[in-house]
Amino acid sequence: MKKLFSNIKGDAFGGITAGIVALPLALAFGVSSGLGPSAGLYGAIFISFFAALFGGTNTQISGPTAPMTAVSMVVIAGIVAANDGDVTKALPAILTIFILAGLFQIILGVIGLGKYIRYIPYPVVSGFMTAIGLIILLTQILPSVGYYPKEDTVFVETFKPQAKEVILKNLLKEEAGEKILVIENFEETIKRADKISGADILKESENLAAKETSGALGAIKALPRAVQNIDWLELMLALGTIFIIYGFKRITTKVPSTLVALVVMSSVAVGFGLDYRTIQEIPSGIPIPKWEIFTGFSLSSITPYIFTALTLALLGAIDSLLTSVVADNMTKTKHKPNKELIGQGIGNSIAALFGGIPGAGATIRTVVNINAGGKTKLSGMIAGIMLLLIMLGLGPIASKIPAGVLAGILITVGIGVMDYKGLKAIPYLPRDVKIGPIKLSSEVLIMIVVLLLSTFWNLVYAVGIGLVIASLMFMKKIGDLTAERSNVKSLKEESWADEIDFPENLKEKVFIKHIKGPLFFGSTSEFQALSQQIPESAKTVIMRLGRMQYMDQSGLYAMEDMLQDLKKKNIEVLFVNLLQQPRYMMERIDIIPDFIPKEHIFKGFSPCVQWIKENITDES
Repeated sequence: MKKLFSNIKGDAFGGITAGIVALPLALAFGVSSGLGPSAGLYGAIFISFFAALFGGTNTQISGPTAPMTAVSMVVIAGIVAANDGDVTKALPAILTIFILAGLFQIILGVIGLGKYIRYIPYPVVSGFMTAIGLIILLTQILPSVGYYPKEDTVFVETFKPQAKEVILKNLLKEEAGEKILVIENFEETIKRADKISGADILKESENLAAKETSGALGAIKALPRAVQNIDWLELMLALGTIFIIYGFKRITTKVPSTLVALVVMSSVAVGFGLDYRTIQEIPSGIPIPKWEIFTGFSLSSITPYIFTALTLALLGAIDSLLTSVVADNMTKTKHKPNKELIGQGIGNSIAALFGGIPGAGATIRTVVNINAGGKTKLSGMIAGIMLLLIMLGLGPIASKIPAGVLAGILITVGIGVMDYKGLKAIPYLPRDVKIGPIKLSSEVLIMIVVLLLSTFWNLVYAVGIGLVIASLMFMKKIGDLTAERSNVKSLKEESWADEIDFPENLKEKVFIKHIKGPLFFGSTSEFQALSQQIPESAKTVIMRLGRMQYMDQSGLYAMEDMLQDLKKKNIEVLFVNLLQQPRYMMERIDIIPDFIPKEHIFKGFSPCVQWIKENITDES
C-alpha cells in the first residue's frame, strides 16, 4: 500500500493525461463495436481501474484497443443477427461472451500460461495486426461518407422478398418448438401470418441490408452505393478530423492530436449549427450492472461463440503482454505476466458486467502515462476514475459529438495499427518456399495467409491456421537443420577451449556471448535480455554464432533491437563464425553492414582475438 502512494504527483498527472488520451478512442471503439459510445467508455473505465489494481505491470493503462474491438465487432454482429437485429435482445448473450473471455484470461494467468504467449510467431502477429487495420479502415469508409445501409430505402427494398422468407421460416420454427405445427391443419400458422405487418417486413429487410454490408467484405460490396449517396457534410467532418490528427502532430506531440481533433471538429459542428448526425446518447448517471446477463442467460445462445471467447482472451493476453514489454523497456522494470493476465481478466469481466466492451493493455496510453510521470498502479486507476468523472460531468455534451468525427478518428487508428515493419520486409526476406512456379518466403506466406483470412473471412480461424502453418514450417526447417548437423554433441555454458588463453587484462572490457541453436520466435525473449547481461565495464561484445544454424523473422528483429540497444551504449559488436542462412537474413534488412560492418565479421575466434589485441587497450 505504501508503494502504491510513493509517487502520487507523477501518477496523478500520468493517469489524468492517459485518461484524456483514452476518451476519444474509447468513444470511437464503442461506436465501431456496434454497442455504442457508452460501451467503449464503460470498457475504458472499468478495465483501466481493475487491470491496474490487480495486474502485474505497474505503469500499464488498459482499455478498448483496435484488435479487441475488431473481434468484438464480429461477436456482436453475429449475435445481433441471430436475434432479429435487436441489440437489446442480444445484449445478455454478447456480454456473457465478454465475461467468459475475462474468466478465460484469469484461468490462463492462474495456470501460468502467461510466459508462453511469446511463442506466437512474428508473421502471425504481423498479418493479424495489418488485417485489423484494414478491417477498421474498410468498415469506417461508409460512416465517414455518411452512408448507412439501413437508411437507404432503395437498397433495403431489394431485401423484402428475402425478409418475407426469413419471417416465415422463423414463424414455422417457432410453431414447431411450441408443438402446434400440424401438417393437416395450418389454421394457427395462417392466423399468425396475417398478423405480420409491413413494419415487420421492413425491419427484417433493414436487418438483412445491415448484415449484407457488415465487415470488410460487406463494406466493399456497399462502396458503389455509398459513392452514389455521399453526405458531403459527414465526409468533410471526417476529413477535417483526419487532417487535424496528422497535422497537429507536426506542431507538438505533448497534447494528444486525437483529442484536439475531437474538440475542434465537434465545436465547429455545434457552433455553426450544422445538420450533422450525432453519436448515440451517453448515459450521464452512475453505471449500473446489467443483471439481465444472468436473468436472460441461455446456454444455447452462447455455445457457438465459446471458442471466440477463448480467442478474445488469448488476443487480449498477447496485446497486453506486448505492451508490458514496452513498459518494461521504458521503465527498466520487469512485469509479472501471469498476474497481468489475472488483472486483465478481472477488468474485462467487470467491464462486461456493466455493459462495456473488452480491452487490453494499450501501448500508446501506457507510453503517455510513463512519459507524464506515472510509475505505480495508481496511475492506471486514476485514468479510470478520470474517465468516470468525464462521463458523469460531460455525458450530455459528449452525446453531441458528430459520428463523422469518430469515423475519422477510427480511420487514423486503422492506418496506425498496421505493421509497416513487417510489410516493408516482404521484398527482402529469402524465398524458401515454392508454390507451383512461384517462389515465396515462408514468413511472408504465413503473414499473407493470416492477413487475407482475417480481413475477408474469420479473425479467429485465421490466427489458428497461421499458427499451424508456422509450426509445420518451423518443424520442417529445424528437422532439416538437425539432420545436417546430427553429429554435434550437446554444449555446456562454460568457456570454450579456445577462450582459456584470452588476455586476462581485457576480460572486463570484452564480453563473450555464445549463441547455441536457432534464433527463432520461441527463443527471442531470452535473447533480448542479452543487453542486460553485459557488465557496465564492457566496451566490446563478441558473439560466437557458429552454432546458430537458423534465424527466422522474429529472431531477425530481436537481433536488430539488441544491436540498436548496444549501439546506443557505444558498445561495439563482433561476429564470429556467422553461418550462411543467418548472414543472408541480416544482409536483407541491412543489419550487415549498417550495424555490423564486414570487417567486424570473423571466420574464426583467433583472428577476432588478434583484432581485439590491436584495437582495444587496457586503460586500468
